[in-house]
Amino acid sequence: MNILFIADPLASFKIYKDTTFAMMREAQKRGHQLFVCEPHHLVWQSGQAVNAQVQQVHLTAKQEDWFEVQGVHADCALHTFDAVVMRKDPPFDSEYFYATHLLEQAEREGAKVFNKPSALRNHPEKLAILEFAQFISPTLVTRDAQAIRAFHAVHRDIILKPLDGMGGMGIFRVKDDALNLGAIIETLNREGAQTVMVQKFLPAIAQGDKRVLVIGGKVVPYCLARIPQGGEVRGNLAAGGKGVAQAISARDQEIAEAIGPALAQRGLLLIGLDVIGDHLTEINVTSPTCFQEIFDQTGCDVAALFIDALESASA
Repeated sequence: MNILFIADPLASFKIYKDTTFAMMREAQKRGHQLFVCEPHHLVWQSGQAVNAQVQQVHLTAKQEDWFEVQGVHADCALHTFDAVVMRKDPPFDSEYFYATHLLEQAEREGAKVFNKPSALRNHPEKLAILEFAQFISPTLVTRDAQAIRAFHAVHRDIILKPLDGMGGMGIFRVKDDALNLGAIIETLNREGAQTVMVQKFLPAIAQGDKRVLVIGGKVVPYCLARIPQGGEVRGNLAAGGKGVAQAISARDQEIAEAIGPALAQRGLLLIGLDVIGDHLTEINVTSPTCFQEIFDQTGCDVAALFIDALESASA
């Protein structure tokens, strides 16, 4: 197979933990040819298919200089690849949004894109949980500052976060004393201009914010519990959390089996569910991670499971 990965610049990868790198390494091990580009390389013009300037790369197995460019190809139509894997990291901004439309046009021309562009648009990572409200903790989504204050008055210990944050960015906890609640609302809400998600604080975060992976509708048997460190409320690895791989619980399995197959039918080959205790907190669809951490600690080869699913879906 010829596989095109649309991602951030390869030079920015931390290969000891990067999930896209793990996917590429497994694909190359199986003899597949690797091509890469960034979203800004996508082009459409009247009378032509969606195309991109792409690099063909080979992974070297070195820590430094870990890839080599074997060729640069201009105007490669996306439908000529056996699979196109969209792995651009968040934020899901206007440019990401536009890229999904170009990728959807490429689909109309015959390209096979994973995750499906329309499904990426239709499942914003924080709001996607609303469809599965039976699994979530008390949650409020609003622009109304007074509604946030009323929610705090009921639940007394809450988490506030922007809808477009990533890696734990912009997350605040407000305890019973309501210290700085007004300032936090002003920061996140911007006088009613920006929607905020507010959730009841879950003490189970002390045991970790679990990343449960579902590939092709099938639940990966191990998750990564990202445990807050040093007084932090955030377990995100980007915020200094410690990743501890563990077998998924019966509740994790229940949540994943209820959500994973349904989203797989919509074209989401890979999703990452965030679960704190018994509650779903987020559904990651853009570029779910944690493949390498789970493999390093358990031997469960998540990258192999993903390439198995990609090969099957692309056939």
